[in-house]
Amino acid sequence: MTRITTVLLIGYFLLHASTALGAEIIGPDVQLIDGEVLASTGLLLDEKSLLDLKNGIAKELTFYIDLYRVWNLWPDEFITGKKIIKTLKSDPVRKECVATSFDGTTSIRKRFTDLDSMLTWTLNLKGVQIANTKELEPSKYFVRITAESHLRSFPPVIGYLLFFIPEMEFKITKDSAPFTIGGAR
Repeated sequence: MTRITTVLLIGYFLLHASTALGAEIIGPDVQLIDGEVLASTGLLLDEKSLLDLKNGIAKELTFYIDLYRVWNLWPDEFITGKKIIKTLKSDPVRKECVATSFDGTTSIRKRFTDLDSMLTWTLNLKGVQIANTKELEPSKYFVRITAESHLRSFPPVIGYLLFFIPEMEFKITKDSAPFTIGGAR
């Protein structure tokens, strides 16, 4: 191999080794309680995102919790979903952290004295109500969790002109195990 090829291969592996350990979704766990489909999940951030938060860089995380119906020969059918937006800000000078959570109807803002307690509250979603089982047809279903982190938000025109600049830090998806509602098919 030539020297240039060796340098390119080393650079490629170093670049991809740093992105290999990214954010990870915990779960999702689905429960059917009192006729409701409830989902719980969590997110583990990568080292770069944690370091950014410690240095005072704000993060906006969007969680999509979607219910799908399983079809054998057709693509899976989207039934319903929830979108939850979490904003994380830390101020290393004041030693204060502020997080907000917005689920489309309710906005909650909390202050924390340390980063770990803010991450625990923000990155764990427990018992999110997705659907009522009485409104669903008997079939197999699963819950898909999508988590994404936005780097920056451009106005639409600027976003089209600067298409080569990424707008997302990461976008990951994970599905739950299939579960049956009503009679099995």
